[in-house]
Amino acid sequence: MPQELAGKVAIVTGAVGGIGRATVELFVAEGAHVVLADVDTQQGEAFAAQFGAAAVFKRCDVSNGDDVKALVAFAVSHFGGLHIMFNNAGISGAQYPRFLDDDLQDFQRVIGINLFGVMAGSQAAAKHMAKNGGGVIINNASIAGVLPGQALMSYRASKAAVIMFSKSSAIDFAEYGIRVNCLAPGHIRTPLTSFAPPDAAPEVAARVKAAVGAAFDINQPLKRTGYPVDVANVVLFLASDRAAQITGVVLPVDGGITAGDPVNHLSEIQAARARALSL
Repeated sequence: MPQELAGKVAIVTGAVGGIGRATVELFVAEGAHVVLADVDTQQGEAFAAQFGAAAVFKRCDVSNGDDVKALVAFAVSHFGGLHIMFNNAGISGAQYPRFLDDDLQDFQRVIGINLFGVMAGSQAAAKHMAKNGGGVIINNASIAGVLPGQALMSYRASKAAVIMFSKSSAIDFAEYGIRVNCLAPGHIRTPLTSFAPPDAAPEVAARVKAAVGAAFDINQPLKRTGYPVDVANVVLFLASDRAAQITGVVLPVDGGITAGDPVNHLSEIQAARARALSL
């Protein structure tokens, strides 16, 4: 079968992490030339080297506008163009259990990477795409930007803003033949969602993983573990010509979390009623 992205040039930010890494692997397998962008130079260069001439690493701090502009310029000069921009880089920030405990010391950093990085990446990519027949921009948000909840307020706010920006830029860029879509991943198993201490022993990390996994499943109707490749497959679809008529969407990749409450409350009510009547 023909490769989905043959002849295309793509940038993936946050390329060293779980979703970014899986997307790079899939993009290269589908014929794309990929620029891997990340702040981790050592891992980024080693990862890019696995793909020979099909991939190259470029260090980029997406919270720095000049870095982002240089990244796009590098992709164009190195591979001769840019067709796909995956704004994937993101951080969760400090994980305070309640907002009243949050000192907001990392607010600027979270917003700088999660929101400014997406906006700067989109603008820089679109400036090239607008003059060269269009392209595709895909932004990585989160179900935390869709569903209200406790804690992680800076993260939630940044991801909600990414969603609104994605929809708005899809309208703004449409006249240039640029499609913009947004992902809202759920409980995908990545280093960002492991919750295990970085220096934890393997057996401790395994226990934490199992416990967190069980907690993740509580509000997920589809009791299937989500992995980075599940998101990468969706990125591939949106980047390909199969999605030629799709722009401005926010696509959850979440096992049904945003579909609604998986608990059968009617059954719970009926069971409570039965218990009360039996007394």
